[in-house]
Amino acid sequence: MGLIAYLGKKAGGFGNRLYTLCVSPRFREFGKGSIIDRRARLLVGEKYIRIGQGVTIGNQIQLTAWDHYLDQRFDPGIVIGDGCSIGDGSHITAIDRVELGKNVLTGKYVLITDNAHGGADPELLEVAPNKRPLVSKGPVIIEDNVWIGEKASILPGVRIGRGAIVGAGAVVTKDVPAGFMAVGVPARILKIEKQNGQA
Repeated sequence: MGLIAYLGKKAGGFGNRLYTLCVSPRFREFGKGSIIDRRARLLVGEKYIRIGQGVTIGNQIQLTAWDHYLDQRFDPGIVIGDGCSIGDGSHITAIDRVELGKNVLTGKYVLITDNAHGGADPELLEVAPNKRPLVSKGPVIIEDNVWIGEKASILPGVRIGRGAIVGAGAVVTKDVPAGFMAVGVPARILKIEKQNGQA
């Protein structure tokens, strides 16, 4: 590594620590050793968000816990467990509850949401999307040691079991059992096969 690159990396690390020091008191809980990149794009409702210990949150992240929208009121919660790593450009948003267990790893540009602008109600199709009510089909629960690939989307009401894998670009609309893989749009659920004696 060249001197300029090294100094840039050191300066970036200091900037991230300073930014984290400034924003961490706004969260409901913020664990020791956790870092939010200073280039975070949007933080909303930090008082409803709990960050565990040793969490890394990448740049251009959006963490949004909405307690109101138009004339609606919500009681949201986001929990990001110990040791999680959230990739650059990812978006985690809740009006109900989104919970990540320990050591969840995401790629870049992952969407995890428990809500949407309106349901499949034909009457709402004539209403501008940003004027439609927010609705949730239920919380999103992601258990320990889950790996979520780049640009995947986890949609409302989904539980992803311990150690599961979500393939890059997958759109997950139903539960993924522990030890299974979700791939495709919409995601299909596949058993993770052992290879060379390894799971």
